[in-house]
Amino acid sequence: MTGALCLINGRVFTLTEKAPWAEAVLTEGSRIRSVGDTRTVRAEAGPGAEVIDLGGRLVLPGFIDNHTHFLEGGFHLQGIDLRPCRSPGAFVTTLQQYVREHPGGWVTGGDWDEQPWENAQLPRREWIDGLTGSAPVFVRRFDGHMGLANSAALKRAGISREMGDPPGGAIDRDPETGEPTGILRDAAMDLVYAVVPAASEEAYDRALAVALDHAKRNGITSIHDITLRPDLAAFQRMEERGGLSCRVFARLPIAECQWCIENGIRAGSGSETLRLGSLKAFADGSLGSRTALFFDPYEDDPSTSGLAMEVLTSGRLRRWALEADRHHLQLSIHAIGDRAIDSILTLFEEIVAVNPRWDRRLRIEHAQHLRRQDLNRFRSLEVIVSGQPYHAVDDGVWAERRIGSRRLAGAFPFRTYIEAGVRVCFGSDWTVAPLDAIAGISAAVTRRTLDGRHPDGWVPAEKISVAQAVRAYAVAGAYASWEESVKGRIAPGYYADMVVLDRDLFAIDPAGIADARVEMTVFAGAVVFRA
Repeated sequence: MTGALCLINGRVFTLTEKAPWAEAVLTEGSRIRSVGDTRTVRAEAGPGAEVIDLGGRLVLPGFIDNHTHFLEGGFHLQGIDLRPCRSPGAFVTTLQQYVREHPGGWVTGGDWDEQPWENAQLPRREWIDGLTGSAPVFVRRFDGHMGLANSAALKRAGISREMGDPPGGAIDRDPETGEPTGILRDAAMDLVYAVVPAASEEAYDRALAVALDHAKRNGITSIHDITLRPDLAAFQRMEERGGLSCRVFARLPIAECQWCIENGIRAGSGSETLRLGSLKAFADGSLGSRTALFFDPYEDDPSTSGLAMEVLTSGRLRRWALEADRHHLQLSIHAIGDRAIDSILTLFEEIVAVNPRWDRRLRIEHAQHLRRQDLNRFRSLEVIVSGQPYHAVDDGVWAERRIGSRRLAGAFPFRTYIEAGVRVCFGSDWTVAPLDAIAGISAAVTRRTLDGRHPDGWVPAEKISVAQAVRAYAVAGAYASWEESVKGRIAPGYYADMVVLDRDLFAIDPAGIADARVEMTVFAGAVVFRA
């Protein structure tokens, strides 16, 4: 069988009900032809197939990452990385060295995290002004809801002592002088982004190629991406060249609602490798930046309960959402704090009540902090929870300081959602977290925080099984993009997208899951990565 791939002697987790485990898989073209025992499948393959003996290794459906910023990730891999900095001194020296090696232009990206620093103090523009000079610098916090601008960047953006906070954003100020410290939160960041020069098409194409290579190495064969128009153009160029080695479900900002309607785009529009029809919006910010929106104030800063995004408070989100849903465009809305979640559930209830019925598959991205009285609303509305388990073991290091012990019971409640019959799909939120589904599975199963202080799990009642976690990275992710009949399982007729791991996650101590590695990635019937 020419062009076929035959994987034998494996431990294949198919995620099918009738035969959840198999030994071998045969592909034909971009699809799976047969699944079963090694002897039968090998005989069906014939002499023309490429045969790979897996030696008992675990085979899973290719990982579906439900939430990426993919092009941004490609640019990040080529730029400055401040996430490893464990002190203000390391932050400053890393930035200084990067500016020295890349003179003359804007410095952006970074993804810093102040939580490992002593006193978790936020950086200030004074730390870097003397090192960066006239070069404008705007390096964001890893969660994407806060950034540090130096004086040159603030000046170009027109941000001064006299300027007020923009709706849905905040400009941090020195309590004595009133001058901006350089820290900008949520919508205030847009003031700087508006004056950062746009990257060229060639730069976008390079970033996409880098990101695709990174995805292959991590067994990611599908993404649900937060896609801006230049990102979409890059995806389209790569698809035309036949270079997309990952299936993309592109979710444009909700402000693009009318553009989608005018172009006849609906949920599931597109091809096997590039689909559209979902819109992304923000209701609030992040827990780390204290901009996630809660009913009660933050424990470590009682002056705030978070920030509602301007699009929510102005009513634009409601208008856009109702119109989008009427035109069969999916809504996937970021809501982290309990009050933000309540606001979006209320909006979804209105949509279901007033718009014609259709298979809308509403999504809340993150849905991290649940009030138990809202659980039935998720279930009755059939809202999909788009969760990112790595955030739990990251936020778990410091979340109690932010919101106190009482609210922790509703933090990242994956088991509660699943046992209540709520669909949960998993992803990374790359670059906020690593593009690493194995790390996500480990986080969901063990809930061991990154600082090692919760060996038995942070909020351990919310641990889930390996099978549940894998399902969330496969079947559930496929359902969330209307592709459950063609991916998320290893079964005849499905896309031949698979990942082979170096150990059996079902047979080892859960503490060892994080050490597992991808040995092979198969996309559309072709081996695109081998370790």
